[in-house]
Amino acid sequence: MSGAIFRDPWGIPHLRADGARELARVQGLVTALDRGWQIEVERHRAQGTSASFLGAGELSWDLLVRRARVSDTARRCFARLEEHDPETADWIRAYVTGVNQGLDGLDAPEFARAGIVPGRWEPWTPLAVWLSTHLLFAGFPAKLWRDHVAGRLGPDAVSLFATDGPGTSGSNGWLVAGERTVTGQAVIAGDPHRFIEDPGVYQQIRLSCPEFDVVGLAVPGVPGIAHFGHTGTVAWAITNAMADYQDLYRERLRRTGAGIEALGPDGTWRRAARHTETVEVAGEEPVEVEVVETERGPVVIGGPEGLDGGVPESGEPPLAVALRYPPRVTGDLGFGALPPLLRARRVADVDRALDLWAEPVNVVLAADTEGGTLHRVAGRVPVRAEANGTRVVPAWEPGHEWRGRHETPRAGLDDGVAVMANQRGPAAPLGVEFAPPHRAARIMALLARRRRWSAADMAAVHTDTHLASAAALLDHLAALDTPALTGPAVALRERLLAWDRHMDAGSADVAAFAALRSAVVRRLAAEPALAAAATAPPYPEVFRPWLALVPRIGFALEHLLAAETLFGIDRPAVVRAALEEVAAAPPAGVWGDTHRLAPWRALPPDDPREEPGLSGDHDCVLCTSAVPGITDLAARGPAARYVWDLARREDSRWVVPHGASGRPGSPHHRDQQPLWLAGDLVPVVTDWAQLTKETDV
Repeated sequence: MSGAIFRDPWGIPHLRADGARELARVQGLVTALDRGWQIEVERHRAQGTSASFLGAGELSWDLLVRRARVSDTARRCFARLEEHDPETADWIRAYVTGVNQGLDGLDAPEFARAGIVPGRWEPWTPLAVWLSTHLLFAGFPAKLWRDHVAGRLGPDAVSLFATDGPGTSGSNGWLVAGERTVTGQAVIAGDPHRFIEDPGVYQQIRLSCPEFDVVGLAVPGVPGIAHFGHTGTVAWAITNAMADYQDLYRERLRRTGAGIEALGPDGTWRRAARHTETVEVAGEEPVEVEVVETERGPVVIGGPEGLDGGVPESGEPPLAVALRYPPRVTGDLGFGALPPLLRARRVADVDRALDLWAEPVNVVLAADTEGGTLHRVAGRVPVRAEANGTRVVPAWEPGHEWRGRHETPRAGLDDGVAVMANQRGPAAPLGVEFAPPHRAARIMALLARRRRWSAADMAAVHTDTHLASAAALLDHLAALDTPALTGPAVALRERLLAWDRHMDAGSADVAAFAALRSAVVRRLAAEPALAAAATAPPYPEVFRPWLALVPRIGFALEHLLAAETLFGIDRPAVVRAALEEVAAAPPAGVWGDTHRLAPWRALPPDDPREEPGLSGDHDCVLCTSAVPGITDLAARGPAARYVWDLARREDSRWVVPHGASGRPGSPHHRDQQPLWLAGDLVPVVTDWAQLTKETDV
């Protein structure tokens, strides 16, 4: 074995080995050393065993991944790799070997606090981690919401609430071609928006061997560099395409003497696969879960007797809902794309590699040093009836089967620029709901302000806080009849109408706007006309973020205020009452006092401290998502920032919310956070002479 670990001044690992397989082992090893607790939590979450040491709060998640057959699907996908792509399978095995080497005897303090020891990874475990991480990425529970709101408020209500809803993940990304840069070579920049976790969901890393030398952002627990990478001659980045590639089927199930049967679209009852599993729960009795799979897919909600504690609607059979998702159907997770991405030298290489991509479905930007550019969708979206994309469809009715897959769309550049921000871009034919256009439009407008850009200029785009979606509420303020307002309300109205619409952490005007927005959201949610949607169906807890009325109103507020009518609700009266409410008790501080980072941690920190205040908001380029009407805290935001310079890779920049190390007490655990907060970035070091050798491995 021949490999070595180097570190740059920020503790970022630079790995060197004499071959790709050996390098994969070293990557697995350093990931375990730096992120051992994190990846073990992810392994348990992928296997549905996290409640065994984290407690009942994780039970609903564990039940979902058990019922969705995540581990079994990962095994199937790895077996297919062994058969059709043994080189990639062997590469993944080497990574897992390194993980197990690093976990052996690992002394991360969280294990002692949780009362567990590191387990053993199987060759298929990285695939399970990837599946688990992205199971809800496409937001299939939104179909539960559409069914719910259509049934309670009518089908026209669905479009009123359409927006980038709770739980979805987005990103910004932009490519500036050489004709628009100071060097004559392209620059790619952006920031993935995900739930902010501690340790972070992305791992800054460099992988170097005779075949390739790549810097990028890896997903801890998964080999290679999938989403954001720079090989020296080509660089790539992704955003969520907002494609719809998962379906929900309402099933009719019945028990027989031999098991369970499901009614198919041809009117025939067919045997469904069935077994039971036991889920351990720390401090409580184990829970037994019945795992059922029909010809459509695994049943993730309900069963032959319906929902636990649920009462079927009059005349309706007991509710059971099956999930159909591509890797379960095809046995292919797309991991065959990962080694070719590392070896890529030109955009054509990236393009060919992405033909193998499966999920999640992404929009990709790439550029190379020969002037080539790429703007395409990557991933697999099934062809099926339009209804499949908008609601839960009946499994017993014909016409809802999958019929092959869509060709992935491509697009070009506009005046040397391409922007992806989850808007209706090239992926529009593949999705149902997309992010509002504000982030994409703002990035385009910012890039149009100058003709030539450098890598160093991009931080100003990353940190832009203009909130275009504020217009709908401010328009209502402007239209209010001021003689009917109290003096404090008139003053607050004038103050907000003069506000520059930038969501800056130090602004008291922003705090007042956010308070008004939340008051409007709460008052709309209390309107009798919307009361029917306030009580969500008794679905499993893991789906509740998609079914709660107040967050849905908060994220769709722009649509709801701008719509021609809204179920007879007197919206000017709602805004007036909210304005008076906030004017009577205005917030005492600034936006950053309440809009604070709220990272997810599997265990509470040993050194609890107040998290920092943040600029930005959900529809800003600096996307730090509060939930209006619920909380100003931001659980989602830029999980990393990057700038890939094709002229000189060493002029590239990156930063993560915390640091390179996942180990509390390490000097690199949180050393990047001040830079992340300020919008600054860390240099990408490429000169081995500037690195410190840590060890041979």
